[in-house]
Amino acid sequence: MRRLHDTAQQAAQRCVESLGLTALTTMSARERDGLLAAQFELNRNLSAFELAFGKRLQEQVERALDPYQPSGRSLEVTDWTALRLVDDAEVEAQVSADRMGLAIQHACEWELRELDGYLGSLLHLEHPDHQRNPLRPEIIGKALVAAVESVSDQPHVRQVAVNEIGRGLASMMPGVYREIIAELRDSGLQPLSLARRTTQRGELGRDTGARSSSLGEFAAGTGGAHAAPAAAAPGAGTRFATHGGDAPRAAAATGGSTIGHVDAQLGAVIRRLAHLGASMPDTGAGEHGGDSAALPASSHGSGVAVAPNLIYAHREELRQASSGALDHMVIDVVGTLFEHILSDPKVPPQMARQIARLQLPVLRVALGDITFFSSRRHPVRRFVNRIASLTCAFDDFSDGPGKEFLRLVRDLVQQIVEGDFDQMALYERKLSELEAFSAAQARQDLQAAAADAPQLLEDKEQALLLQQRYVKRLEADLAGVALPEFLRTFVAQVWSQAIVHLSLRHGEDSERARRARQVARELLLSVLPKGTPAERKAFVLALPPLMKDLNEGLAQIGWPEDAKKVFFSQLLPAHAESLKSGSISQLDYNLLARRLDAIFGAPLPRPGDRVPGVALPVLDDVVAEPVFSADEAQRVGLVSENAVDWTQKVDIDLSAEEPVLTADDVRLEGLPAPDAIEPASGAALAQHVQVGVVYRMHLDGEWHKVRLTYVSPNRTFFAFTRGRKHQRTISMTSRMLTKMCEAGRLRAFENAHLLERATARARRQLAALGQGASRSVH
Repeated sequence: MRRLHDTAQQAAQRCVESLGLTALTTMSARERDGLLAAQFELNRNLSAFELAFGKRLQEQVERALDPYQPSGRSLEVTDWTALRLVDDAEVEAQVSADRMGLAIQHACEWELRELDGYLGSLLHLEHPDHQRNPLRPEIIGKALVAAVESVSDQPHVRQVAVNEIGRGLASMMPGVYREIIAELRDSGLQPLSLARRTTQRGELGRDTGARSSSLGEFAAGTGGAHAAPAAAAPGAGTRFATHGGDAPRAAAATGGSTIGHVDAQLGAVIRRLAHLGASMPDTGAGEHGGDSAALPASSHGSGVAVAPNLIYAHREELRQASSGALDHMVIDVVGTLFEHILSDPKVPPQMARQIARLQLPVLRVALGDITFFSSRRHPVRRFVNRIASLTCAFDDFSDGPGKEFLRLVRDLVQQIVEGDFDQMALYERKLSELEAFSAAQARQDLQAAAADAPQLLEDKEQALLLQQRYVKRLEADLAGVALPEFLRTFVAQVWSQAIVHLSLRHGEDSERARRARQVARELLLSVLPKGTPAERKAFVLALPPLMKDLNEGLAQIGWPEDAKKVFFSQLLPAHAESLKSGSISQLDYNLLARRLDAIFGAPLPRPGDRVPGVALPVLDDVVAEPVFSADEAQRVGLVSENAVDWTQKVDIDLSAEEPVLTADDVRLEGLPAPDAIEPASGAALAQHVQVGVVYRMHLDGEWHKVRLTYVSPNRTFFAFTRGRKHQRTISMTSRMLTKMCEAGRLRAFENAHLLERATARARRQLAALGQGASRSVH
C-alpha cells in the first residue's frame, strides 16, 4: 500500500509538470485553458489529493480483505438492503474508476497474472482469484477518482486530472507490481498454480476437434516439401469463451510464471526440437546437416537460403503429439507466420537466422496463450518485433555497432532457447535487456555526433520547466494587483522568459538579470495615471530606454514579430490614457512599488520548490519555444519551424512498399481479433516514436533514413542521427515533431511491425489459395 501511495503521489507531481508540456503542442485555446486550469487546481491541492488517495485506498483494501466478501456478484446473496439510489455524479465517478482500472490492467496484464497467484497463496485461497486481489487495478482506479474529487469541484478539471494522472500511473504500475512480486518471491512465498477452466461440454479448446476445422491445408497442386494452412471455413472456427478480454488459454497463465498449458507430450517434442535447433551452427541453411530437402528454407529473393522453417519440417510430428483441432490450427498458423518472417525483405539474413531460432519457443507460447496473436503488448510478440525494428538501423553486421547488436541478439536468443521458455518472466527480462542495450547504443551514437547534445537538451528542458514554474508564481503574485489584464499577462507569461533566460545565461545577480527585473517593474508602473507635469516629464524621459530594453529582451527569447506588434498596439493606448487621468496618491504609489519590488526581487524557483501549478508561457495562441543561441542550435542540429518550407509538396515513392496495414489486414479466422496497429504516419506517430528505431525524414528537400537516438525525460526534445561514417544530428522540439508527422515529413521506416507484416502476407496468401481451390472445384 505504501508503494501504491508513493506511486500515485509521484504520478500527480509529474502530472503537474507534464500538463504544461502536453499543452505545448495543443493549438486549441479552449483545450489549453482546460489543461492550465487542471494544473493550477491539482498543484494547489496536492496535499488533499494525497490524503484522499491514501484514505480511500485503505478503505478499499480493507474491504477486499474481508473474508466474507463474495468474490463475484450473485443474485442469490442479494437482498433488498443492497438497493440504493445514486445520482449522476456517482455513476460518472464509477465509470471513470472502471475505465482507469481497465487502463492499468491493460498496461499490467502479465504482472497482474503473476501477482494474483502470489496473493492467492498469501490469502490462503484455493486458486488465484483476481476479484480477491486487494491490489487490483479497480481498487486503485476508485481511490484515484476519489482523490481527484478532493482537488476540484469542476467536472472538466476532474476529468483532465483523472485522465492525465491515470495515464502516468498506468505507465508506472508495471514496475510497481514487479517490485511487489519480487518482494513476495524473496520472502519465500510460493504462488498458486491455476486449474484448467472447464465447461459442461468439457475442457475448452479440447472438444473442438469434431465441431471446428483447423486452418486446413494448402490447395492441391501447390507442391513443395511441406504443406501450409488455408483459411478456416466461415462459421467453423474455434469458439473462445472470454472473460475480461482473456481467452481460456491466456487464463491458464494467471497463476503466474508458466505460459498456459500444453500437453506434456507436445511440450516435450517442442523442447527437444528447440534444443536440436539450438545445437545447429549459426551460419544459415546448408550447414545444418541432414536432408536439406526436408528443411525448407526461406530466402530474400537472391536464392540464398537463410534459415529452415523447423515447424514445417517437423509439422507432422508436432500434430501427432498434440490433441484437438485448436493445437493443429496454431501449429499451422505459426509455421506460416515464420515462413513470411524469414523471407521478409527488411530483415537481413544474419538477423533472420537469429529470429528463426525462436520458432519453437514462439510456438510453445502461442499454444499456451492465444492472446499472442492479438495483443500488441504481449512480451514475446514485442521481443520479436523489437529485434526486427532495431535491426533496420544497421547496414553492416560485420563490424561496429551492427556487430555488437547482432552479438547481443544471438546471446539473448540462446538464453531463451536453452532456458525455461515456458516462463513469461524470461521473455520480459530479455526484452528489458534488449531495450537497455538499444538505448545505450543510441545515446553513444548521439554523443559521437554531438558529444554534449544530451546534456544540453536536458538542461534546456530543465530551464523550460523552471521558466514555467516562474510563470505560475508571477501569475499568482500579480493576480491581486490592479493592472490592465494584457499587461499582467505579458509580464507573467512572456517577459518572465527574458528574466529566466538572462538569469541562467549571466547569473541571477548579474547586471543584465537585475535590469530585466527592473524593466518588468517599470513597465507595470508606466501605465499608472500621471496627473502632474513632473510625472509626465519623468515618464517621457524614461520611455525610450524602457522600449529599447523591451525590444532587446524580446529579441533574446525570439518572441514573434506579429505577437510583438499586437502587444505594442495595446501598450501605446494605455500610455496615452495614463497621461489624461488624474494622479494616484503617493501612498498608493509607494505601496504598489514596494509590492512589485518584493515580487521581482524574489529569487527564481529551485528544482525542488513547490509552486502553485505549472503554466505554459503562451499569449494569443503563440507558444514560446525553448531559447537556443545560434551556436547551441548548430551543435545539436536544431531544426526550427522557420527552416522548413511547409508549402512545399512532399511525396515519397512507396510503390515498392506494402500498403499501410489495418487491424482487418492482420485478422485471422478462428483467432481473437487483434489490437489496433501502431500508426506508421500522421500526427499519431509522434506519440509512438521509440529510441533506436529508424524513420524516414524529409529535410533539405530530400528523404533521409534517420534513427531516433534520444528523447528527453519529459519528451520535450527529440534527437535523430543520420549518416553512417559522418553522422549528423537532427534535434527538434515535441511541437516540431508533431508538425513534421502531420505534414507527412516523418514516417516510420516499417509500414508495420514484423509479425503484423507476416500476418498480412499470410492472410493474402491464404485468401489467394482459397480462391484457387474454389476455381479448381468449379
